[in-house]
Amino acid sequence: MGLTKYRLGDLINLADERNSSGIYGLADLKGISIKKIFIETKADMTNVSLTPYILVKPDSFAYVTITSRNGEKITIAHNDTENTYIVSSSYNVFYVSRPDLLNSDYLYMYFNRPEFDRYARFNSWGSAREAFSWDDMCDISIDLPPLPVQEKVVAVYNAMLANQRAYESGLEDLNMAIAASIEEFKHTAPRVAVGRLLEEIDTRNRDNAISNVQGININKEFMPSVANLSTTDLTKYKVIRKNQFAYSAMQTGRDECIRIALFHEDEPVIISPAYSVLQVKAESECEALAEYIMLWFSRSESDRYGWFISDSSIRASLELARFYEIEIPLPSLEKQQAVVNFYNARHLIMKNITTVGNMLKELCPILIKGSLEEASA
Repeated sequence: MGLTKYRLGDLINLADERNSSGIYGLADLKGISIKKIFIETKADMTNVSLTPYILVKPDSFAYVTITSRNGEKITIAHNDTENTYIVSSSYNVFYVSRPDLLNSDYLYMYFNRPEFDRYARFNSWGSAREAFSWDDMCDISIDLPPLPVQEKVVAVYNAMLANQRAYESGLEDLNMAIAASIEEFKHTAPRVAVGRLLEEIDTRNRDNAISNVQGININKEFMPSVANLSTTDLTKYKVIRKNQFAYSAMQTGRDECIRIALFHEDEPVIISPAYSVLQVKAESECEALAEYIMLWFSRSESDRYGWFISDSSIRASLELARFYEIEIPLPSLEKQQAVVNFYNARHLIMKNITTVGNMLKELCPILIKGSLEEASA
C-alpha cells in the first residue's frame, strides 16, 4: 500500500463564515480546552455582539494560534457533532478539503498526540506571545496511509469514544436524580448544624511512613500535590483515611467554592498541615453518612453561601468554627442511603470516564504509529 507524503495545507481549507445574521447565540458559543475539546466559554459576554464570531460547522476544526503559557499544548478541537458552534474571531477554523485522501477523525487523532504538541510549540514564533500560525499549520509535512487504513484505526478510536460518551450520558442522569433528591430534602428534612455531625482529627505522619502527598482541586477532588516538597518535612503532614474529609478554610475570589473533599481510597495519604481532617462523629444523636454530607457541599448553592459568609480579607477565609455553624437538611438514614447510592454510582462512573479518557490519550499515538507501520509493510 505504502505511505504518501503531503503538505497539510493541500488537504485543508480555512473557513471564515461569520454569524452575521445572528442565528447562533450564547448556547452555541464555545471555547477550547487544552484537552482538545470544545467547552462552554468562560468569557464575560455581557453586551458583546456575536455577529463577528466564526461558525464551526460539523466536521470542522478550530484552534487557537497562541501556544505560550498553555501547558506546552496547542488548543485545537474537532466538531464531531451535528451542531454548528460559534467561536471567537481570534480562532482559526478549517475543514478537510480532500476527504478522499484524509479522514477528518484521523487528522484529529494526529493532532491529539504529544508529538504534535511538541512540534507546534517548537515551531511557534513570537516574542511576548508565541504563536503557531495558519501558515505554520499548512506547512506541516504529513505521511498518510491509504484511506482504508485510516478508517480502520478511526473505527477503533471511535469505539472507545462511544464508550466514554455512554458513561457521560449515565452521569447526566445520575446528576439529575441527585439534584431532585437534594431539592426534596431542602424542603422536608430538619436542618442540623455541621458541627453536630463532624469532628476534627489530627493524626500526623510522624514515622514518615507515607510519602503520597495530595491536595484538593476546585472540583472538590483529591489530586497529587503541585508544591515543591524536596525540602519539606513530611512528618508534620496530616494523615487522611477513607471516608474522612479534607477541609481548607481558604477561599479565593477566582474559585468561590468551599474547599472540601471526601477521601475514597483504601490506602491513606497525607495532606498539608494547613488543612483540617474531619470525620463523621462516632457518637452523635444525629445519624449522617459522609457521602451525603459531601453531596450537600458539592452543590453550587453551598459554594455561594460559603463564599457569602466568608470574611472579606484579601484571601477570604471560611474558618472551621463558622463552617460548623452551617446547617444542612438531614433526612432519615434510609433516605440518605438512597441518594448516596446515586453518589457512589456517579463516583464509579467518573473514575471510568477518567480511565477511558486516559486510554484515549494513550491510544492516539499508538494507532497512528500502527497505521503508518501497516501502510509501510
